[in-house]
Amino acid sequence: MLFLEYPKCSTCQKAKKWLEEHQVAFDDRHIVEQNPTKEELAQWYHKSGLVLKRFFNTSGMLYKELALKDKLPQMSEEEQLALLATNGMLVKRPLVIGEDFVLVGFKEKEWEEKLGK
Repeated sequence: MLFLEYPKCSTCQKAKKWLEEHQVAFDDRHIVEQNPTKEELAQWYHKSGLVLKRFFNTSGMLYKELALKDKLPQMSEEEQLALLATNGMLVKRPLVIGEDFVLVGFKEKEWEEKLGK
């Protein structure tokens, strides 16, 4: 399982602690130092079944600076994925990528269901 995080993010810290407490094995990846590629994002997006907007860190400063709230609706899926791949700070975190699921953000109940804990 892959765990993408921004170590300074308090939600990521809480999620990582949850994984460790529930003895869930994972590979850790710094989302800014190793930004997800467009191909990875496309694969995770399709696997997740979620709307693409869920992959954007809508509360982040960069999202607001780029005025993406107004721009995203006019952008194609391809353009949105390409944009997400430019900077890890645009991507909602933490991200957990499992064999057959993708978790975006940290919602404990959802994690318990998907990870069987």
